[in-house]
Amino acid sequence: MYTQRDTVSLRNKKLYQFSDEILSFYRQTEESKRLTNDVRGQIEFARTQEIITRYLPNPPAIVLDIGGGSGPYACWLAKVGYEVHLVDPVDLHIEQAKEASNQQPEHPIASISLGDARALRFSSVSADAVLLLGPLYHLVDKSERLLALKEAYRVLRKGGVMVAAGISRFASLLDFFCKDRLGDSVSRDIVQSDLETGYHQNPTENLEFFTDAYLHRPEEFRSEVIEAGFQHQVTLAVQGPTWLFRSVESYWANPDQRAAVLDLIRKVEAEPSILGMSSHILAIGMK
Repeated sequence: MYTQRDTVSLRNKKLYQFSDEILSFYRQTEESKRLTNDVRGQIEFARTQEIITRYLPNPPAIVLDIGGGSGPYACWLAKVGYEVHLVDPVDLHIEQAKEASNQQPEHPIASISLGDARALRFSSVSADAVLLLGPLYHLVDKSERLLALKEAYRVLRKGGVMVAAGISRFASLLDFFCKDRLGDSVSRDIVQSDLETGYHQNPTENLEFFTDAYLHRPEEFRSEVIEAGFQHQVTLAVQGPTWLFRSVESYWANPDQRAAVLDLIRKVEAEPSILGMSSHILAIGMK
């Protein structure tokens, strides 16, 4: 997937780095367990898998999992026959992804490398699909997000698909009320800033308040995908409003009720009036 021409051009590319705050956050948290430890994560994982499955070409196809973390999506896609190349900027995630890949030796991740969404080390027009399930909400400047989106566009073949994740502008507000934090002045200040600017920062040492991020309005997310050159297909809610209610935990434990939960999310996944209630949203773009 590399060419000599690409290698030469890469030498002239700026080497990007995430902020120390973001790197420190992911080196201290158990990102590798986030999608399996609790119901919120499990719903996010199940719904993201479902949506990805709708839009990816059939295997075998080449998928770039950019910002792929510890490899949950890369491992899943490799198991079903895709050639998956994972890139992530966090050294710990690279180690975890390699370990996860080694646990499925018959279906390994094709390559795992340290890298940045804004300067991909892949040839132009070399991939059938690109996943950006993490980078965009950690690139707080629009120009940086567009760089990542345009890199995804560059490496995709004509007709290729891009699936990008964003965090809703209203996620911290909803989480604030869900966790009864009205008496916490720090939480109130974070929420106020998020709503006014979209720039989320954690002024504390409490990792529960996340790290540097940009929170999108759904319509804004769509416009950035289009600005990068993609044909926007749809923007969908991942969890919908389910992550706000403890009752979902008991529903999720029952297979029949779990199916009902997923069906109800599906029914409102594209509803504009409540799209922002989902903590995560996915934008689908085609080249």
